[in-house]
Amino acid sequence: MFAKKSVRDIDVKGKKVLVRVDFNVPIKDGVVQDDTRVKAAMPTIQYLLDNGAAVILFSHLGRPKGGPDPKYSMKPVAEYLAKLTGKPVAFAEDCVGEPAEKAAAALKPGDVLVLENTRFHPEEEKNDLELAKKMAALAEIYVNDAFGSAHRAHSSTEGVARYLPAVSGFLMEKEIEYLGQAVDEPKRPFVAILGGAKVSDKINVIKNLLAKADTILIGGGMANTFFRAQGYPMGKSLVEGEVLELAKELVAVGGDKLRLPVDAVIAQAMEEGAATQVVPVGPIPDDWMILDIGPKTLEAYGKVIEDAATVVWNGPMGVFEVSTFAKGTFGIAQALANSKTVSIVGGGDSASAIQKSGLADKITHISTGGGASLEMLEGIALPGVAALQDK
Repeated sequence: MFAKKSVRDIDVKGKKVLVRVDFNVPIKDGVVQDDTRVKAAMPTIQYLLDNGAAVILFSHLGRPKGGPDPKYSMKPVAEYLAKLTGKPVAFAEDCVGEPAEKAAAALKPGDVLVLENTRFHPEEEKNDLELAKKMAALAEIYVNDAFGSAHRAHSSTEGVARYLPAVSGFLMEKEIEYLGQAVDEPKRPFVAILGGAKVSDKINVIKNLLAKADTILIGGGMANTFFRAQGYPMGKSLVEGEVLELAKELVAVGGDKLRLPVDAVIAQAMEEGAATQVVPVGPIPDDWMILDIGPKTLEAYGKVIEDAATVVWNGPMGVFEVSTFAKGTFGIAQALANSKTVSIVGGGDSASAIQKSGLADKITHISTGGGASLEMLEGIALPGVAALQDK
């Protein structure tokens, strides 16, 4: 399921290669504010250029409402890319039709072209095959390097792959390798750490991982729902009333495998410097709320991480954006950094927590896709991955 061809497996010399990148970057006053995603695509782009391809890049940016909107133009990204590569980067005012066809026809090996935002066509998100066919007509090979969009079946992620030989870029390859294999054939003990606010977002992840992991460590706001399901009053803590029965069921099915915090940090307000208490798990006073895991939990979870061979982490342990409640999340990051385990961090909040902790270089793999990595942990076949050629 996860053995997919990559750019290494095909001959790109003299070919026009259409690359779906994730250039969905923040732009302010026509200037790229954060270039992490642009830089992440560079190894694939560079490889194609070094091997004699002409490179056509396309991506969505933001959520334009049903048509072109200058605020979401890819032009600033093309200009930024020219700076980054030190070579001219052409730009087409559309991702299909005459502007795109003209610009693509003019390309020679070693040239780079950026197409306009794919979402300027409302058909893109409906995976319209006519649109996909027009995109595919611009090139001879399709490379998908946008893992962050792989869980969506859109014209540019799934549709195009029906009309051109389709392979992964290096970023996509790494994601498939780490996330795919972690869940499919992990080195054991295999530990999953799941946090974040809501159990409801992760029900299917928990169910899938209960069948595959050796231990699941629960933290974050979702732990409160499990505590409430065990009958404890939770004060002002975030609790999802509508999934209490399901939480009860997961605890019953999970048995020793599913581990909940033993203590918690509580406060009356979610703000810097708020007065906190560390309490064992149990009834929480009326106007208090749980905002982080406690030190005993961190110590116990740290020991599990130390003995693990593979760890997948998705979701923070507390409200880490407020430093008063960041100890649990950063403590888990530190435990992973100190361990010899293969550590894989799912995108979204856990990825930004790792960046914030300054320990990113000590983690084996940090996923670039929040939604996509969650679906992969659920064991769902991602349309953008499934569409690629098998090895």
